[in-house]
Amino acid sequence: MKRIIIKSFIALAIITGFASCTDEQDLMISKPQGSFAILSPQTGESVTLSPETPLNPGLALTWANMNYGSPTEVTYAVQVDKTGNDFANATTITTTTNTYATISSDVLNSASVAVGLVPFTQGGLEVRIMSTIGTTSSQTAYSNVVTYLVTPYTTELPKLAVPGNHQGWNPPTAPVLRASAFGATDYEGYVYLDGAYKFVAPDASGNVNWGNPDWGDDGSFSGVLALTGESDCNNPAGYYRVKANTTTLTYSTELTNWGIVGAATPGGWGSSTQLTYNPTTKKWEGIMPMTAGEFKFRANQAWTINYGGDPAALSQDGSNLSVAADGTYKVELDLSNARAYTYTLTLQ
Repeated sequence: MKRIIIKSFIALAIITGFASCTDEQDLMISKPQGSFAILSPQTGESVTLSPETPLNPGLALTWANMNYGSPTEVTYAVQVDKTGNDFANATTITTTTNTYATISSDVLNSASVAVGLVPFTQGGLEVRIMSTIGTTSSQTAYSNVVTYLVTPYTTELPKLAVPGNHQGWNPPTAPVLRASAFGATDYEGYVYLDGAYKFVAPDASGNVNWGNPDWGDDGSFSGVLALTGESDCNNPAGYYRVKANTTTLTYSTELTNWGIVGAATPGGWGSSTQLTYNPTTKKWEGIMPMTAGEFKFRANQAWTINYGGDPAALSQDGSNLSVAADGTYKVELDLSNARAYTYTLTLQ
């Protein structure tokens, strides 16, 4: 019996040793053999991205196969970073087992902005391919680096925060104004104010904190801004349309009370039916009978400030809105998102 057991152990040891040798051989063989290169694009090629064609190809890549010395599946990761950053913030935009990849414009745009390229300005994006093998992504090797010139875009309007007494002087949670276009400084929005406040710009990453550029009143309280102004702007409690221009250094506020007016409303076109501001939802609200017909929203029982047009993006002096059926409706006007004003009618 002992001989049988001993023989079994010897056989097991031989088999195990053979398997171990085989594994070691595989590991020794499956190592990077030389290098591989990106074939296209070439350094200096460029693209201008557009929000109107997000699914168009933004970057088409081909590269040589990486040789690991044995037949094994290779996984490739396309990595990018801002030129000069030496891939310190390398961002992987796709992975594949092919030796080619096409990156859509929207994916390339997001990656370009994320690593620090400035919207609507051409900047260098360094591109490389990282190769690995196995489920543990081992035996890493990198291709050469090419510089691809990218002009990215943004659909987000520039913002300016309004921290103050109305929200505890906390810039990250402050309501924001928005400019009319990227690069513009004509900020506008609606804010419930209650005393002193300032205007604070975001940093390069879009974060708003003290330490960033901020503006207050120049001390004359005549609508003139001063960078790092010692005087806070100040308004009595109320819901205001706030404008600020950090280029012309001006600001203005207009107290507003909102209502709904038109053939569909109880007051017709002659008198607005008043809405009430809800500080919790930050909406103007009211429940009222309405008849099928047209209406608009306006401030202060006047036409100086009025909104209509696209229900998903109300605009100053926009066309009349409409309700299709008679009934009692809850009306909600949301002006809390600067330059992206909306409303809802909910049948009760």
